[in-house]
Amino acid sequence: MSAKKTVARSRKLGPEERADAIREMSSKELDVLVIGGGIVGAGSAMDAVTRGLSTGLLEARDWASGTSSRSSKLVHGGIRYLEQLDFGLVREALIERGLLLQRIAPHLVKPVRFLYPLHKPVWERFYIGAGMMLYDIFSYTGGRPPGVPHHRHLTKRQVQRSIPSLRSNAFVGGLTYYDAQVDDARYVASLVRTASAYGAHVASRVRVEGFLKVGQRVVGVKAHDLETDEHFEVKAKQVVNATGVWTDDTQSMVGERGQFKVRASKGIHLVVPRDRFQSTMGMILRTEKSVLFVIPWGRHWLIGTTDTDWHLDKAHPAATAADIDYLLEHVNRVLAVPLTRDDVEGVYAGLRPLLAGESDETSKLSREHVVTHSVPGLVVVAGGKWTTYRVMAKDAIDAAVDALDGKIPESTTENISLLGAEGYQAAWNKRGKIARRFGVHKARVEHLLNRYGVLTDDILDLIRDRPDLQDPLPGADDYIKAEVVYAATSEGALHIEDVLARRTRISIEAWDRGVSAAPVVAELMAEVLGWDDAKKESEVQYYLQRVAAERASQEQPDDESADRVRLEAPDISQV
Repeated sequence: MSAKKTVARSRKLGPEERADAIREMSSKELDVLVIGGGIVGAGSAMDAVTRGLSTGLLEARDWASGTSSRSSKLVHGGIRYLEQLDFGLVREALIERGLLLQRIAPHLVKPVRFLYPLHKPVWERFYIGAGMMLYDIFSYTGGRPPGVPHHRHLTKRQVQRSIPSLRSNAFVGGLTYYDAQVDDARYVASLVRTASAYGAHVASRVRVEGFLKVGQRVVGVKAHDLETDEHFEVKAKQVVNATGVWTDDTQSMVGERGQFKVRASKGIHLVVPRDRFQSTMGMILRTEKSVLFVIPWGRHWLIGTTDTDWHLDKAHPAATAADIDYLLEHVNRVLAVPLTRDDVEGVYAGLRPLLAGESDETSKLSREHVVTHSVPGLVVVAGGKWTTYRVMAKDAIDAAVDALDGKIPESTTENISLLGAEGYQAAWNKRGKIARRFGVHKARVEHLLNRYGVLTDDILDLIRDRPDLQDPLPGADDYIKAEVVYAATSEGALHIEDVLARRTRISIEAWDRGVSAAPVVAELMAEVLGWDDAKKESEVQYYLQRVAAERASQEQPDDESADRVRLEAPDISQV
């Protein structure tokens, strides 16, 4: 049993901390219990615990294993929402973008520059330029600088110099503007870990299978630890349902009809090597349905996204051959040398939780969120977008607080940084000295600082004790063995998939999607988690089956076929 902490818990999030959290949750009544370990659920737990409330957080799978790890990885205002006159949503998101960039997580959220190619010489430049000027103005309305430069107009020659790989007849000029990007899964894991450090009791791989009720009031949940097969109850004064696309499923366990419906929209992204075309910036392209982003992502490009209705398995949305061809077709309209399927090194699919409305097209459904007390003791938060998670979380906990006794402080998350953020800029400025002191390459230190912030010291301490841990993982030179050990000891990773798909992004960045790295990851995790040979083998085989099923599903012509093929691989709970 870990030592009791008087003010905050350990910054680690390993097996011992998980066991402690479950024991604490099952032994007392909490003020707030949050269901769902995506970005909104993690944000809600963070908001509640930093108000001084006793807080629990349960996730049925891994942190960010659903929508929150499969986004476009952008922190943005949503420039296309200006055309829909949704000024409030854009302004709110741009204020949050500035907070994330400069205060909350500067080590994880970075500015990214985009080109908007122009096809008409005069009126389009005026129309788009006016929208981008409004975008810039909104970004200043939060009382602080936006953290990114203003938009700029470019001539055709300037565009050609910036993006030599564009077809010369695909544009007459362009505008550039800035948004921000983030490793979405890493951010969520860091947010959960920060909430835990402030005293929240958090546990992944714990499925909520029912609600505890007294009369019509929800007073807790029935939980199932999928790692130990233990069943237990968690009592709470207020329960927050933050399960995203699973909102309707969770609500059905209460036995009450929901006041709104959440509709799933599938979006897929392609991962392409950075050398496949030359560009100093990303691009935003119009399609007949929405917009398409080409986003710089380390040594890769992300190309996406689609926007189609999805009614099949929510845990494993599948990309089809048609989805992939759609994206390739649209990006090739502007590239001098077209991309082919052979250029695609990774594909991922995610589901957006949209509030169901009257529109038949998911791209036109609202991205604004709703918070409601559906039954006494149960708050539901749904809709919204990744960038505005903190506002959604604040609104959800405000609703929970309204039903609690006593004077409870207002939300403080606007002023609280994630673990690793404080001192990041100073660490970045001395990255060369850090590299020399530990005998590692400067580029490796930069990689670690942009993933862990000042917690990079923890990784380097592992390497100092075991120099072999600075070796790169097979097939994924960007990542080292120490990151696997750290994921299992401090970041809540319980399975190979957690490491390869979310603590790192090897499953989408490596040509073999992590197949060659899987046995090495199993050996490293086994040392921390106490796996025997049979467990190591089952973990590796599960991951190989997962990759094979995903690859096969991406050859299918339609959603139904892709879903059927993807589900041929067993779920991790069956391993």
